[in-house]
Amino acid sequence: MADAAQVNIPANLALTDPVGVAQALIRLPSVSPDPGASQHLLAAMLERLGFEVTHLPFGEGAERTPNFFARLGTGSPHICYAGHTDVVPPGNEADWSHPPYAADIVDGVLYGRGACDMKGGIAAFVSAVARHVATGLGKGSISFLITGDEEGPATYGTVKVLEWMAEHNQIPDYCLVGEPTNPKVLGEMVKVGRRGSLNAHIVVEGTQGHVAYPHRADNPVHRLLAVLAALRGTPLDNGTEYFEPSSLQVTSVDVGNGATNVIPARAEARLNIRFNDLHTGAALKGWVETICRQHAPRSRVEIKISGESFLTSPTQETTALVEAIKQITGRTPKLDTGGGTSDARFISRYCAVSEFGLVGASIHKVDEHTDVADLEMLTRIYQTFLEGAQA
Repeated sequence: MADAAQVNIPANLALTDPVGVAQALIRLPSVSPDPGASQHLLAAMLERLGFEVTHLPFGEGAERTPNFFARLGTGSPHICYAGHTDVVPPGNEADWSHPPYAADIVDGVLYGRGACDMKGGIAAFVSAVARHVATGLGKGSISFLITGDEEGPATYGTVKVLEWMAEHNQIPDYCLVGEPTNPKVLGEMVKVGRRGSLNAHIVVEGTQGHVAYPHRADNPVHRLLAVLAALRGTPLDNGTEYFEPSSLQVTSVDVGNGATNVIPARAEARLNIRFNDLHTGAALKGWVETICRQHAPRSRVEIKISGESFLTSPTQETTALVEAIKQITGRTPKLDTGGGTSDARFISRYCAVSEFGLVGASIHKVDEHTDVADLEMLTRIYQTFLEGAQA
């Protein structure tokens, strides 16, 4: 981990400028799980704005994860911005039109790993806060929950910081996560919930034998196919007001049998269920296990629930966010719950949470980028949101 004392804010950088802030963060590589120096730079920026920063590394050895919590003010309402400084690997850097950590701007587009996921979003909120503080308006307090483990296993990141926040009476009234939520243009979508996610690994044991004497064997492939057919046979539900129908997808079926005349001794499959608020992870786990027992008594199932579904009820802050988006972009955002999981699944256990950030079409891709104009608009949205939420 870089020494905080070695990280300096560029002399010519104005914290009210989201483009400059984003460039400064992108130029410090922080591929998960290596934090690089970007988190210390961000902390230094917030300290300049008057925030009290508490660094909260959790885990040991290779799992040690950098995080921090920063707060400005002590009153209510307490608005928290949650984000992550870690990014995914750039892949083959030769495939990039612009170096992934150069933060080049070409024809009004900022290129770089993390430009929209999510150093650009963090930069917009830093600049929004800088402008908001300069106006002297508003009441209450503002905080940042920053992790270096969102793109990784998420074991020692946001979960642990939230536990620390609860222990130290720092849970906010509302949290805004800056993930890139818009499919095509800024202002399309606010995430007010997420589907849950369950992964299952099913192993069916059989009895190996010759295909010409099936009565002397027990074919695990046939039993596994029966299990999968039963699981896939009936839709889990038809969706709800804010959620699309739950989806069960088989992701792998493996036998490892290279012979044409041998019934194998084992067959296995993996599947994922993305589920809405009509289900819980525990109930779906029980359902999968029951189906396996019915069709394949000699089976075992390993299940991991990486997150439960959640839905944030409308709040004053949600209304303020939607109104800010309408005011700045002219668009009325859809309140949505689709897509993958995010750290909002952990935050929802403690307080109301929504997600809004940049356009996400290029995240995790070669030449990740965001429009410079979008960075400025997002900053204005965040500032307007703060003014509305803390009026």
